[in-house]
Amino acid sequence: MRPADMPAHISPRKADLRDHYDRLAPERDDWIARNGYFHADDETYMRFLVPSGSRVLELGCGTGRLLAALAPSRGVGVDISPAMVEAARTNHPELEFHVGDGEDPAALGDIAGPFDVIVLSDTVGDLDDVQAAISNLHRLCEPDTRVVVAYYSPLWKPILRLAERIGQKMPAPPQNWLGIHDVADMLDLADFEIIKREWRQLVPKRLLGVGWLINRYIGSLPLIRTLCLRHYVVARPKPVAAAAAPSAPSAPSVTVLVPCRNERGNIESAVRRLPRFCDDLEILYVEGHSSDGTLQEIERVIGAYPDRDIKVLVQDGRGKGDAVRKGFDNARGDVLMILDADLTVPPEDLPKFYRALVDGKGEFVNGTRLIYPMEDEAMQFLNWIANQTFSRLFTWLLNQRFTDTLCGTKVLSKAHYRKIAANRHYFGDFDPFGDFDLIFGAAKLNLKVVEVPIRYASRTYGETQISRFTHGWLLLRMVLFAYRKLKAF
Repeated sequence: MRPADMPAHISPRKADLRDHYDRLAPERDDWIARNGYFHADDETYMRFLVPSGSRVLELGCGTGRLLAALAPSRGVGVDISPAMVEAARTNHPELEFHVGDGEDPAALGDIAGPFDVIVLSDTVGDLDDVQAAISNLHRLCEPDTRVVVAYYSPLWKPILRLAERIGQKMPAPPQNWLGIHDVADMLDLADFEIIKREWRQLVPKRLLGVGWLINRYIGSLPLIRTLCLRHYVVARPKPVAAAAAPSAPSAPSVTVLVPCRNERGNIESAVRRLPRFCDDLEILYVEGHSSDGTLQEIERVIGAYPDRDIKVLVQDGRGKGDAVRKGFDNARGDVLMILDADLTVPPEDLPKFYRALVDGKGEFVNGTRLIYPMEDEAMQFLNWIANQTFSRLFTWLLNQRFTDTLCGTKVLSKAHYRKIAANRHYFGDFDPFGDFDLIFGAAKLNLKVVEVPIRYASRTYGETQISRFTHGWLLLRMVLFAYRKLKAF
C-alpha cells in the first residue's frame, strides 16, 4: 500500500526508483559496512565541509547515516523510498525524516527553513531535472546557506558497474553521469554560485593502509586529483537570488583596524587619506610596543580629529596576528577591515573593498598587489617570486583563487569573523602574520573569496618588518600546515 505521506501520482521512472531503494533498504547498512573505508572517508570530508551544530537538510538521505554523522542542531532528511525513511526514523529518532520526491516542490512545501547547509550526496544521479531540483532549494536558503553536492566521477562508470556485477557495490538504478562542468552549469542555471570544488579517493579501498597513503599524498596532487572517484562541489545562492532573503542593513558600519609598530610617520596620513565611505566608520589602532613614539602620535591624532571615531588599543602580545585578533575582538563595526600602517595599500582604495562585500560579490575580500604594475622598490624581485609561488600553492590548497595571500588588506563581516574565531580550534593559534588565520578560517567556512586589485605603493616612512628568509621559512611551514589540515586528513 502507498504510505500516507507518499504522493498518489509519481512518474513510472520515479516509481521504479522508489521500488528499487525499497528493496535494498534492509541491506543498505550492510553495503556501507562492506565498503567501510570509502564511506568513512566520505563522512570525514563531509564533516569538514559542514560545521557541527548546523541546520542541515539532506535530499536523498537513505537510512540517515550521513545526516546523523554531520551532528546537526536540526537535521531533516527527505527520500523517495518509504522503506529507507522508516529505517532512518528507527535508527535516528532525534532527526526529522520525510518521504517525498526531492525535486517536487510539494515534497518540500511542509519543511520550514532556512537551513545552513543543504546536502545532495549521490542524489543528482537519480534526478530527472537537476536544474529544477536545485532551483527549488532557494525557498529554504538564506545568503549564508551552502549547498554541498557529492557524486561519483563519470570516469569511474565502468569500474563501478563492474563492482556491482561482482557484488562489491550496492546495485544502482540507471544514473545521470555528470562531469564537473555539467554540475557547475546546472548550479549556475539554478542561480547558485560555486565556491569551491574538491576531488578525493583515488583508491576507494584501504588495501592494508596503502590506499590511505595514496589518497593523502598522491591523490590530492594537482591534475592527479581529477582522476579521483569522489567529487564535491560547494555553492551558495547568487546574491541576486538571495536579495529577497533577510540581510544586513544596506549601509553597515565599519571598523578599519590599523595594526602598527614603529609607524609614527604614517599615523596621521592614514586618518587624513581614509575616505568617509559610510556613515558609521570606526578607526581602531592596535599599537605593538613601538620605540619611535607611535602610541603618543596616535593619542595626538585622536585629539586633533575629534570629528572622527578614532580609538587605540595596546597589544598584550607581539606580532601582527595578535594585533588583528585583539582589534577584531574589540571592534564595533558590522564590517571589519585591515589597513596596514605602512600605507603601501592606499587608504583611498578601501571603498572598493566595502562595496565588494556589501554588494554580495564576496564574503571574504582579499587585496592583491600582483595585478597592476608596482612602484619602483615597492617589492623586491625575490619577494615577488616568493609571493607568486606561494599564491599558486595556496590556490591549490584552498580551492579558491588567491593571487596574493600576503596583502595586508582583508575585509569580512563581523558575523563571519566570529564564526572563524569560534572554529579556530581546528587550526589552533598558529599564525604570527594574522593573514592565514583569516584565510584558512574563511576556507573552512566555505566563504566566497573575491580579490580586489590595488596599486602597491612604496613606503614613505620606516622600514619593512618582514624578514625575507625568516618569514619565507614561516610561509613554507604554513603551506605544510595547511596541507595537513586541508588536504591530508
